[in-house]
Amino acid sequence: MTAGRVYHRYMNGSLKALVIAIFLAFPATFAAAGEKPLTVVELFTSQGCSSCPPADAYLGKLAERSDILALSIHVDYWDYIGWKDTFAKPEYGTRQRKYAQKLGLGYVYTPQMVIQGMAHTTGSDKDTVERLIGDLKGLKRLDVTALREGDSFNVTVPAGDPEEAKVLFVTYDARHDTVIRRGENSGHTLSYYNVVRELSEIGRWTGEAAKIPVPDASARLAGHDGGAVLVQSKKTGRILGAVKLRPAPAS
Repeated sequence: MTAGRVYHRYMNGSLKALVIAIFLAFPATFAAAGEKPLTVVELFTSQGCSSCPPADAYLGKLAERSDILALSIHVDYWDYIGWKDTFAKPEYGTRQRKYAQKLGLGYVYTPQMVIQGMAHTTGSDKDTVERLIGDLKGLKRLDVTALREGDSFNVTVPAGDPEEAKVLFVTYDARHDTVIRRGENSGHTLSYYNVVRELSEIGRWTGEAAKIPVPDASARLAGHDGGAVLVQSKKTGRILGAVKLRPAPAS
């Protein structure tokens, strides 16, 4: 599992140039109203990856922050080592490979953190992750909002510069403690935080103000601890805006 360490050395030498390039490429035209902008941090991880547990634990700390949407996305390409990841889906690996293409990488690796769909580094490299979160925080986002109406949510995306974007619905579980019985982590009980259980497209946004319903929201959130809606550029992979959703209170 060395790819992350190779990239770590590259990032230390080019972080400043990367951030400057990001701000030049994406003018701050999306305004958030009132609240702290929500930064999306995606950790691509695997139960079969021996270098992932420190990154998994760090994601748990990020998940406690109100300005962060931390998501643990489990990939299945380490399953061949001897342990099948219980949270992995093939489409999650596909999402990571699309990020690799957009970020100019010729490979995928774990643990990888992707911040706001725009930058990445090794998931256990706390200093670089914190710098990237801070550097990207000033880039304004679409003020995406969600209103519960009965058993559904209506998500409102305001007008912005014309751009084709996907609207994604996510559900996640706050924590899972998993006993690993084979593979690189055999014999360990590992904790995972904000584990993604569903990631699906529910609509499109092209720059005009839009109201997008979340079909069967209550049923899809039932049994999970939270959800979110992401608006993500098809061209660049940048997260243009995001909003957290909460399951209905138990009656």
